Amino acid sequence: MNIAIVGLGLIGGSLLRALAAGGHRVVGYDADPAARELAAAAGFEVAASVPGAVGEAELVVLAVPLPALPGVFGQLAGFEGLITDVTSVKTPVRDLAVKHGVGRFVGGHPMAGKETSGFAATEATLFQGCSWVLTVEESPLADWLVLAALFTGLGARVVPVTAAEHDRAVAEVSHVPHLFAAALALQLQGNPLAGALAAGSFRDGTRVAATRAELIVAMCGGNATEVDSALGRLIGVLEQMRVDLGSDPVRDLTPAVARAGELRRAWPVPPGAPGEMAATTTGLLELGRAGGWVTGVVNDRVATMRPETGRNSS
Repeated sequence: MNIAIVGLGLIGGSLLRALAAGGHRVVGYDADPAARELAAAAGFEVAASVPGAVGEAELVVLAVPLPALPGVFGQLAGFEGLITDVTSVKTPVRDLAVKHGVGRFVGGHPMAGKETSGFAATEATLFQGCSWVLTVEESPLADWLVLAALFTGLGARVVPVTAAEHDRAVAEVSHVPHLFAAALALQLQGNPLAGALAAGSFRDGTRVAATRAELIVAMCGGNATEVDSALGRLIGVLEQMRVDLGSDPVRDLTPAVARAGELRRAWPVPPGAPGEMAATTTGLLELGRAGGWVTGVVNDRVATMRPETGRNSS
């Protein structure tokens, strides 16, 4: 397959490596000349412009931050192939695709990454075992299946959802955790003793605070409504814990902390038995809402996996 990747940061660059290793012809482009030079030095085909990258492409992957997407969509006018993205928020990207008259678009988001960024941090194996959201609403299922086959071929678990469902869930488990990690890390400010005593719990709870600030802000700002709602719920839980701490902690605080422990120990839920089903919009959305995923594609059928039932995680 001829594929163009616009944006060669951690995700785009890792995808360039993974797809090239899988035998696809991949052309990359990045607005930063240094990123282009690094990719070219690593032996990859790199174009000098967006039009130059997508000229022969059947698929274009947009791997740039949300604020840069309007300009990139503007440079894709007239492109008739399939377009997907890897942005961490889906509704605004879908709206941009509609605004720019994109005929074939499937929103995507690989739940993979680390606190380091840039082409120098890329890994061909980054997507193995990760959940890769593909939204089921914008394009014919035939296009969705093309992408599902491509990304499961990289070892990813393809999760079918709507854009709105994705944005709500990632606000809770990705975007707000970045802000919470930042709030925790700020406790080091002017506090050398705390820095000397901080250990495992602080390290684990603040890891993503080391992500570039502009990436965190673009991610959360692009999903501001859902992030605001999720922040409100989290602050409410913390306020209740504060009240419980001031009354009778053993009696009042223990149930919430114990329940949190049960949920964390039960996550991630192990997979159950593999299945197979016809690829329909209704069936795919039901699979995703149940926490299931697609493991492969054969014609118009998908191989599936669902979480093991009977776990104490509800």
